Amino acid sequence: MKLKSLVMSAAAAMIAVPALAQDVTLRIQTHYATEHPTGQMLAKFIDDVEVMSGGGIAIEMFYSSSVVATVETFDAAINGILDCDATGGAYQTGKNPAFQFVGDIMGGYDTPWQQYSWLYYGDGYQAAQDLYNAQGMQLIGWAIYGQESFASSKPIRGPEDLVGWKFRSPPGMETEIFEKMGASPIVMDFTEIFTALETGIIDGADASGLANNVGLGLYDIVKHANYPGFHSMPSDHLACNQGVWEGLTEQQRRIIETAWQKLSFQIAMLNEKANTEAAAALQEQGVTLYAWSAEDRAEFRNAAQAAWDDWATRSPEAEALVASHKAYLTQLGLIGQ
Repeated sequence: MKLKSLVMSAAAAMIAVPALAQDVTLRIQTHYATEHPTGQMLAKFIDDVEVMSGGGIAIEMFYSSSVVATVETFDAAINGILDCDATGGAYQTGKNPAFQFVGDIMGGYDTPWQQYSWLYYGDGYQAAQDLYNAQGMQLIGWAIYGQESFASSKPIRGPEDLVGWKFRSPPGMETEIFEKMGASPIVMDFTEIFTALETGIIDGADASGLANNVGLGLYDIVKHANYPGFHSMPSDHLACNQGVWEGLTEQQRRIIETAWQKLSFQIAMLNEKANTEAAAALQEQGVTLYAWSAEDRAEFRNAAQAAWDDWATRSPEAEALVASHKAYLTQLGLIGQ
């Protein structure tokens, strides 16, 4: 009787906790290298998924855009060359201007946590999902490392110091915002920043977050920076081919979503720690950091809103996303009614 009872208990446990319906391997490309902090975090994400799925979900990660160019990753997932894209929505503004507002909102939220809250507690997830689904893709989540900081050879104390300031800028909406504030953005490749600062072609650069700028050696050349940042907070994403995603079991999807949220929140925390440490070290080395006032940040946000409104006219999806962000920013008290 005791043996029979044990067998029945084991059978009941197997019924109560069903195994994954099928094993699956997902092919994902990222633009990060294996040695980059985010690349290292992605390795932990892969391990989390494989462990939580009991080996039922394997991930083949292609680092440093080794299959196709970074900007082509999204299309490669759409067309089945890859299963998922771990780059960022900002690379896809050519498909639809609305991707600007899931890639880098520019001047919107002050912290990653506010921006995450739009996605999960505003109507952001559904608003963004409509955009991705129209392309045959499913947005799984974001990874936001935090506000970016400038590197500058001149003081950047507030909006008045932007007038005539020549700086490296990525293409797109950022150039429009800064031009309206009197700056002279110059679009150039990321690899050209160091030489352009050394030779005085530019006064400053929008490159990355404070700690990453230290790693690039920018503050070995110039001795001014703003911290915390205010203008740019890019979002990486995990987006999967919609058919592939819908072909997974609910259990498999939950595992991937949960592991990605762990990754994304830890990236934000890791970078906040790194930036805080970098700020302290830079000040000891004679680099001047400028924290813009609430009024100065509001002036930039007003200029950014004018650009948002212009971009909102460029597609119905852009209009919907801008409306969603503005409603949530108003709810948070970051913009007026």
